[in-house]
Amino acid sequence: MTAARVLRAADRTATPWKNGGGVTREIAAHPEGAPLDDFDWRVSLAEVTEDGPFSPFPGVDRTLTVVEGAGMDLLVDGEHHILDEPYWPHDFPGDTETRGGLLGGPVVNVNVMCRRGRTSAAVAVVRGTVRLAAPPGGAVLAIALEDGAVLDGTDTRLGRYDALLTGEGTPGVLRTHGWALLVTLAGRRP
Repeated sequence: MTAARVLRAADRTATPWKNGGGVTREIAAHPEGAPLDDFDWRVSLAEVTEDGPFSPFPGVDRTLTVVEGAGMDLLVDGEHHILDEPYWPHDFPGDTETRGGLLGGPVVNVNVMCRRGRTSAAVAVVRGTVRLAAPPGGAVLAIALEDGAVLDGTDTRLGRYDALLTGEGTPGVLRTHGWALLVTLAGRRP
């Protein structure tokens, strides 16, 4: 990747879940266009409208961050994880039986998934001036959670849920006027 790519929220297609409990909008994935059973990493925005089971993803590590709504009771392998604080990333294995219960109505989550053995992700919610520097062979995905993020030295502005994807060798500085979710993706070598 030689330049930063802006990924606009308005350009994403909503994909309904098989169980009818919500919709997902893919923000970015690698390799681009990879099917759900063969991606290295995938980041999406999910609108959850009903309680229900999560789809299993064998061999995948997940990070879920509630960005709108009262939160969720995430039941992972029989253990409750109360996600009632917005912008707080929560890691869990995608191959473990997981069920989500809404705490007070619909929520919107950012969902980061990484295939074990191929890649890993560090997820942080940040505010202010953020240096975007991808690790060797990796990428950085910055998602504006509020309007008002600007890529320093350019006229690139991000509205709510717009994203900026950079790869190795395309550093930059993002200045936010609100919160942003930063996903640093690193490939693993065999």
